[in-house]
Amino acid sequence: MDHRIIDLHVHSTESDGTLTPKDLVAEAKKAGLAAFALTDHDTCQGVCKAMPLAASAGIELIPGIELSTDYHGKEVHIVGLYIDIENEQLLKKTAEYRKCRSERNALMVEALQKEGLSITMEELVAENPDCVITRANIARFLYEHGQIKSVREAFDRYIGDHCKCYVGRLKVASTDAVRLIKEAGGTAILAHPLLYGLSNTNLQKMIDELKPAGLDGLEAIYSTYTTGEEQQMKRLARENGLLISGGSDFHGSNKPDIALGKGRGHLYIPYSVLTDIKNHRF
Repeated sequence: MDHRIIDLHVHSTESDGTLTPKDLVAEAKKAGLAAFALTDHDTCQGVCKAMPLAASAGIELIPGIELSTDYHGKEVHIVGLYIDIENEQLLKKTAEYRKCRSERNALMVEALQKEGLSITMEELVAENPDCVITRANIARFLYEHGQIKSVREAFDRYIGDHCKCYVGRLKVASTDAVRLIKEAGGTAILAHPLLYGLSNTNLQKMIDELKPAGLDGLEAIYSTYTTGEEQQMKRLARENGLLISGGSDFHGSNKPDIALGKGRGHLYIPYSVLTDIKNHRF
């Protein structure tokens, strides 16, 4: 029996993780991973940096991405695995998404300043060079500069959904994100479906809408799931003819309770999950 373990949802400093692509490879080696997917938000730059290092370490690196999308007013995340990181349309669209993020960040920084917090875009960019800045980066900046007592406080008081300094941003429609991933040669996975707070009926409706666009699988194994929830998601995937994927959603110290490959300690994603994805592709 193949006992190798993998992790198909991982972030680096290229978006809102705290480990560089190089350090991620070292952490994956330490965690005993046979493979992992680097799925930063709206960028594939980390994949370019990590690929030769992973090869040297004997670790299989899956080029990936995570896109924040709009599903009828609700933010839904789509993970792309095995994408062509040089795909022209993918590069064009993700550049547009990053521009929208940057404009949104400037508005949130301005709102935070009005609340008496000391933060500027110049400082934020200087401390997060060449990466896609998300709310997690803003929260960490405020924490590390002693303006809040925890990263969580930033979301609870200021920049969480519906908080006083929160600013929404233009998001790609979920179906369009799935199509974009497919156009880039990727496998499209609905990330952490249970986190959207949908009823079973509405979750099925979302799957019914995304499948014709090319949705390939569900993230049925995830750090926050109970055993029962994992079984529920695996069953839902099987019932809909979808692949099972799994990931920790590792962000380093931005999510300190989540370990690479192990989640909150009980996560187990066997290599057979990746084998099924590969078999589906070819």
